[in-house]
Amino acid sequence: MSPNPLAPDWLLEPDDVDELDRSVWSHGALRGDDGVVAVAGVRATELVARHGSPLYVVDEDDFRGRARGAKEAFDRELGRVGTSAVVYYAAKAFLSVEVARWVAEAGLRVDICTGGEFAVAAAAGVEPSRMAFHGNNKSLAEIDRTVAAGIGNIVVDNAEEVVRVAEAAARHGVVQSVRVRVNSGVHASTHDYLATAREDQKFGITLADAPAVVADIRSRPSLRLLGLHSHIGSQIFGSDGFGEAARRLLALHSELLVDGPVPELNLGGGFGIAYTSVDDARPLDELAAALADIVAAECARLGIPLPVVAVEPGRVIAGPSGTTLYTVGTVKDVAVTVDEQTGETAVRRYVSVDGGMSDNARPALYEADYSARVVSRASSAAPALVRVAGKHCESGDLVVLAEYLPADVVPGDLLGVPATGAYCWSLASNYNHVGRPPVVAVRDGASRVIVRGETEADLLARDAGLD
Repeated sequence: MSPNPLAPDWLLEPDDVDELDRSVWSHGALRGDDGVVAVAGVRATELVARHGSPLYVVDEDDFRGRARGAKEAFDRELGRVGTSAVVYYAAKAFLSVEVARWVAEAGLRVDICTGGEFAVAAAAGVEPSRMAFHGNNKSLAEIDRTVAAGIGNIVVDNAEEVVRVAEAAARHGVVQSVRVRVNSGVHASTHDYLATAREDQKFGITLADAPAVVADIRSRPSLRLLGLHSHIGSQIFGSDGFGEAARRLLALHSELLVDGPVPELNLGGGFGIAYTSVDDARPLDELAAALADIVAAECARLGIPLPVVAVEPGRVIAGPSGTTLYTVGTVKDVAVTVDEQTGETAVRRYVSVDGGMSDNARPALYEADYSARVVSRASSAAPALVRVAGKHCESGDLVVLAEYLPADVVPGDLLGVPATGAYCWSLASNYNHVGRPPVVAVRDGASRVIVRGETEADLLARDAGLD
């Protein structure tokens, strides 16, 4: 059978449409003898029967294991070269009270970027001293609140924030630790909206301007310089970009040491994961070792002491642990012209599900690719090229841009989309007045709701027109 000409070059037709690629699915996702996929011992059919669909499912042991693994990897590798690591969980990937407890129990600190994220982490019992506060436009109220609570450090993004944080710290009679977010100019090889270290974007202070900002910080008795911070982007597979950013920041770090201590260097996060079978994500152990070697070599070359190295993994912990379950509503074949001269056409099969861009905005925002499998049964049918579409009134409402599913996929089948643990719930919306789905954690054959889903009553409760 010749391949469908509408398939992207990277998408390979599978030999087995039932197989779950272990690089993409959580550790606890397995297809049973009857063809139904279970996550951590809980069958997809049971999950949907109990909690409905769409449904975010988090493999709790997988998440906890990745959190522990991140800390162990950076502690080990930075210790190997003669320094130590500080590991923050990037809360923007996915945050709830339970998740904040999981990462705290794993020994991680928490990186927040809004007052709301601070409130959730604090409600989980995370000490403010174990949090870092990011953001390019922190409000005066957010700065005051977090400084008063004893926030561990604030990442200042511009010169104005230096003044604001210093005034808040003086008002509360504390010395506030701060980092300076530096725009290193290193462009990660990702979607333009995911690259956060180019010169023309909203984050950070240029390398050229950073010394003046640091001098201002050091002149203020209510501030303490903790170090420099860099974040070059998201969904990055290799270590080259991190290495170049580290070299540029360490050159500045070395200059700053002349006038005072610079105890830490924060290299940020953005470590990539596999969303499809062709994504070649490096294990975090390898990335940690590579970063440790780069920092050690560069410090030796510059003749400076090794700083404490901080990192902020988020997606790499939360992403692979999550799966979203959907119910198929309609299946429709569309003839697409592939050659205007000959009139040749090919068939694209649209499989529409009961969710969409309201529960996963990433394909619409970034043209992000995902995988999918039928999880409610096995199939012996041949693979068919499909596009998994959502239910919203947007032509760009696509969940999976291209995938092979069994040709006998029908309404009522359950689809599982893996690697949805990061930036799906976080970016979810009420577009078309659709309630956001619940999040359930699965562990040892049992499920429990960790974030309640929204009902129509919840949506109406906020509508002041009913007052």
